[in-house]
Amino acid sequence: MQQADTISAIATAAGESGIGIIRMSGSQAIAIADRLFQGAGGKRAAEAPSHQALYGQVVDEAGRTLDEVLCLVMRNPHSYTREDVVELQCHGGSLPLQEILALTYRLGARPAEPGEFTKRAFLNGRLDLTQAQAVMDIIQSKTQASLHMAAGHLTGRFSEKIKGARHNILELIAHLEAAIDFPEDDIDDVVMHDVARQVNDLRSQLTDMLRTAHTGRILREGLETAIIGKPNVGKSSLLNALLREQRAIVTEIPGTTRDSIEEYANIGGVPLRIIDTAGIRSTEDLVEKIGVEKSRGYVERAALVLALFDSSRPLTAEDEEILGLIADKEAIALLNKADLPAVVTEADLARRLPGKKVLTISTTEETGLESLEKTIREQVYGAVQPSGEASFVSTVRQADILRRADGHLAAAQQTTADGLSPDFVVIDLRSAWEALGEITGETVGEDIIDQIFSQFCIGK
Repeated sequence: MQQADTISAIATAAGESGIGIIRMSGSQAIAIADRLFQGAGGKRAAEAPSHQALYGQVVDEAGRTLDEVLCLVMRNPHSYTREDVVELQCHGGSLPLQEILALTYRLGARPAEPGEFTKRAFLNGRLDLTQAQAVMDIIQSKTQASLHMAAGHLTGRFSEKIKGARHNILELIAHLEAAIDFPEDDIDDVVMHDVARQVNDLRSQLTDMLRTAHTGRILREGLETAIIGKPNVGKSSLLNALLREQRAIVTEIPGTTRDSIEEYANIGGVPLRIIDTAGIRSTEDLVEKIGVEKSRGYVERAALVLALFDSSRPLTAEDEEILGLIADKEAIALLNKADLPAVVTEADLARRLPGKKVLTISTTEETGLESLEKTIREQVYGAVQPSGEASFVSTVRQADILRRADGHLAAAQQTTADGLSPDFVVIDLRSAWEALGEITGETVGEDIIDQIFSQFCIGK
């Protein structure tokens, strides 16, 4: 389905590079390319076979050559958007790309909105909504696990589960409606019992999917993790060890880190958005005081806290404050400086932090980090099997819809148990069917579609 207008955008990242791509999609894409592209040997874009690159030049209205390019024509419906698509592969400098992009506008294209190419792919039926969202997740993935999850969504593995559940619900609805339309055929208790059993099976499927929501969201967005501790306890050294690079300054002078440092780290496939905070202590230094207050705030909002303590020295007032800060938080206590004689043991901290994991590490010798990685993975995955990332629930929106659909199925169960008319059961089942359709985009409103694609980058 060709859209009325043709869109154009730079499809590659900003900055200098070897190649930059301008993408056009729409009914006039090939005609516009034919006006600005001069192929070697007189070859024209309008006559180009689909999916074959032509070498030539982009020339403006005055006949001036703007760049040497490859022109790739992809004719509908065999393209990303299922429209006519043209990609001009130019040199990656900002100026030639902007000049050629402006030329496409003057010849009839309009600027593409964020995510509009993928939105057209969705509207034209090439992708469902979960697959469309997976495109951006692939671009933004930070670990192999998050990439595996996004790629699985793009290939439709998650959609298949949703569509399978919708199909089963629709079969139940059709069965009950047929019975309603032919009242002479009594709906006996066996039939209603079978409906109740199938609804229970469907609820079990949704529950299994919902179990993956916590992990899926972390893989997609990263786990916000704060490293806290008193000054000179090894916070910056831990950050450097987790990143496997010297990102933070490490000295023996307390208070070296006065502001937070944020970085992504790949911990056993789990993306951690790590915040190395200023050491928590009483100080008269105004700048450091601000940093300490920010540290306390990061602890409040973090999903995971890595709290460091010096195993070679007795606990101090600063340590006591940190123990209080993490008492009600998801936290892992780390006894650092295992290379020195121990004064504080794991048993000492375990008594102060019931239910929390306590590990001994040495950031200097980088020992104990494998145990930390294993513990983080266990906390993130829980009982969920890591091998199933491709079908994880990955967004809050998907999880909310699944909970809503499960609520409608629970209502159908109750209606059946109460012996009410099948008409009421059908109402609840249809509500569940429509809710699940919002995940794949089959029953979603235009405002939701616009909101989702507005989060994409321009050119995708």
